[in-house]
Amino acid sequence: MAGFMALNNTQASDDDKKAVMEATDQFYVALNSMFKGDLDLMKEVWSHTDDVTYMGPGGGIKIGWDQVLASWEAQAAMKLGGSVHAEDMSITAGNEIAVSINYAKGENIDAEGKPRPVSIRTTNTFRKEDGKWKMIGHHTDLLPSMQK
Repeated sequence: MAGFMALNNTQASDDDKKAVMEATDQFYVALNSMFKGDLDLMKEVWSHTDDVTYMGPGGGIKIGWDQVLASWEAQAAMKLGGSVHAEDMSITAGNEIAVSINYAKGENIDAEGKPRPVSIRTTNTFRKEDGKWKMIGHHTDLLPSMQK
């Protein structure tokens, strides 16, 4: 059965929107750390629940923290190098759920050591857990170089 998530109709405060922007920025710090093989920060930004979802640049759908973590572990092992950052971010936030959309731009290094540009659209979904915005969903365009 498919799940459904609705944004709370109550708009978040400016402080919450700022916190969601910071959570999104922290995700990109974690992503760049993952490109070097380090997953510690990625584990911090994500919720560790069974309802998290990940649809990354390599394709496929991962549901639940165990599947999402396994996907990040596989990517970390690739040590893609390079870095990406968020551009043109837009945030919609309620009291408990928030969504940020942006472009992820930068570059990774391929197996031959050549830089490959990254320019993809992303949607990030967050839930407030114990007063902190934790990622519960990340969805990107596909990158041909990452598809299997």
